[in-house]
Amino acid sequence: MVLEVKNVSYAYKSQKGKEILKNVSMQFEEKKFYTIVGASGAGKTTFLSLLAGLDMPVKGTVLYDGEDIQAKGLNYHRKHHVSLVFQNYNLIDYLTTEENVRLGGTKTPQDLLEKVNIPCEDWKRNVLQLSGGQQQRVAIARALASNAKVLLADEPTGNLDSENSKEIITLLRKFNKEQKQTVIIITHDEKIALAADRVISIEDGKITRDEVRMGEYR
Repeated sequence: MVLEVKNVSYAYKSQKGKEILKNVSMQFEEKKFYTIVGASGAGKTTFLSLLAGLDMPVKGTVLYDGEDIQAKGLNYHRKHHVSLVFQNYNLIDYLTTEENVRLGGTKTPQDLLEKVNIPCEDWKRNVLQLSGGQQQRVAIARALASNAKVLLADEPTGNLDSENSKEIITLLRKFNKEQKQTVIIITHDEKIALAADRVISIEDGKITRDEVRMGEYR
């Protein structure tokens, strides 16, 4: 298993009596495409944050290739093991498209921008001059610039219309297959959820569904 959570619980420091995640265990296989669904406040984003090493559980362990991610440090985990795509893109607004992608890792920005269908005339432009759909494709290119085996995406289509949403998920599915990357996406969109190999539901801090799917976006 590339990623695993074992008996993980989480509560905000200011609200220790209120558990966001409750003794959750889950395994993520290499090269698979996962979606995580659930109502607002169910614990989805917290769960993804723990997988990313952005936060630590109050109980339990997060493992990467069988090793506790705290053994080498959370910074090491974020730098080498996972790459992230956010709903609000998180691009550096004073940099060009090309410069933003270069921040993600060592792979050639031009090659990645071509793969995510950003025209070459936009590579030197400031990212704020791009549309929302284009900015999210740049964010995906930046995530792909690393050699991480896992790509984590928090509502990557949340700010996009249906046409751009389908394009983004199609791209992520394509790279999942071509680059053999494990992809884990949080989404509220049922169509996107059903595009996965497996759909995981979180309700009230617990995993209530782990369903194998055909992995088709319709």
